[in-house]
Amino acid sequence: MAFGAKTNERPGVRAEVKYVRSSAYKAREILNLIRGLPVARALEVLELAERDIARVVLKCLESAIANAEHNNQIPADELFVSACFADEGPTLKRWRPRARGRATRIRKRTCHITIIVSRLAADDLEKLREREAASGRVSGGRAAAEARRERVARSRQAKAERKVEEDHDHEHDHDHEHDHAETDDEVVAEAVTDEAVKTDGKED
Repeated sequence: MAFGAKTNERPGVRAEVKYVRSSAYKAREILNLIRGLPVARALEVLELAERDIARVVLKCLESAIANAEHNNQIPADELFVSACFADEGPTLKRWRPRARGRATRIRKRTCHITIIVSRLAADDLEKLREREAASGRVSGGRAAAEARRERVARSRQAKAERKVEEDHDHEHDHDHEHDHAETDDEVVAEAVTDEAVKTDGKED
């Protein structure tokens, strides 16, 4: 009985991420959302997904797109996710202490994620271009990736600026505390001097 091409013989450009610290079940739930989609739409789905594993899948998809562009000279806006799957990796065994000196096993699952992208057929590519033109939306995979990189750069720049401001405020607060401490020391010194003067006056 034939079940189609084997996973290592499927046509297209692939990228793999191995030993991901997540279960294959969680990865498959995200992979099911992007299977068969154009890469631009798949990138949007992964960016909006709320699961942590979506970020790993997003990096894997971007790697597959880069492999297709640099190694096979296929434009990103002509690619779609032809296949994606997650295989189970080795399971790490750990122990959790329980009552009465007992212990129960913890299974920390891992998985291997594979994404394969292929060039759209001429008819499908023409239909995709017509839909984009009708909706007034030009969003190829490369454009989506560039937009994401710009957003990441802006976010990192804003984070760096916030860190500089926080460091500046911290230094200002530290200087203020130091000045306040010096003032307290001066007040204490003056009080000690006054007390000494009073004591000397009483002895006289």
